[in-house]
Amino acid sequence: MGERWQAVDDYIASTLLGEDDALAATLANNSAQGLPPIDVSPTQGKMLFLLAQMAGAKRILEVGTLGGYSTMWLARALPDDGELVTLELEAHHARVARENLENAGISDKVDIRVGPAAESLAAMVDGSPFDFVFIDADKQNNALYVREAIRVGRPGTTIVVDNVVREGGVLEADSDDERIVGTRALFDMLSGDPRLDATAVQTVGAKKWDGFVLARVR
Repeated sequence: MGERWQAVDDYIASTLLGEDDALAATLANNSAQGLPPIDVSPTQGKMLFLLAQMAGAKRILEVGTLGGYSTMWLARALPDDGELVTLELEAHHARVARENLENAGISDKVDIRVGPAAESLAAMVDGSPFDFVFIDADKQNNALYVREAIRVGRPGTTIVVDNVVREGGVLEADSDDERIVGTRALFDMLSGDPRLDATAVQTVGAKKWDGFVLARVR
């Protein structure tokens, strides 16, 4: 079944997305630099691009840069005067991302901040609110990241959180996997926070069986 999921993703990408030299070069460079192959898929990247455009985003926050593949999709959704702030723990990953974004000619729209995301978020005060937030970092802190996204957002801010199904692992209430524990804590937080409207969507494809949270600040 997994091979068929991949084949469908390949069909969608080839039919609706086509070839993209900058994105392909980013993935190739990420691999050459030893980054883990955990970027969003091309179809997911295009979904983020469209969601950010639909939200009319002028300021985007990303938690988890890796090599800048999803960053590139999101930066392309911005208007000429838009800005994307992306948070990355690993200095090596950030260096690779800067290189990829410079090669793609969009580094002027992107501010990469290196260090623990919780600290970078806590340091954000009195700035213009973010219109769109994409969270794809350490799953243990997802609930914290969403709370911070609300704080630095505004009514109407769109929040997307990746990898929330984990091949069904989200059902395992007694799991000792910190990523599953963190994901379940995220769902508990979403269910009880009156500041958000939220749902989650399961996905299958190149990234196997997973899903994402889609939320909007009230």
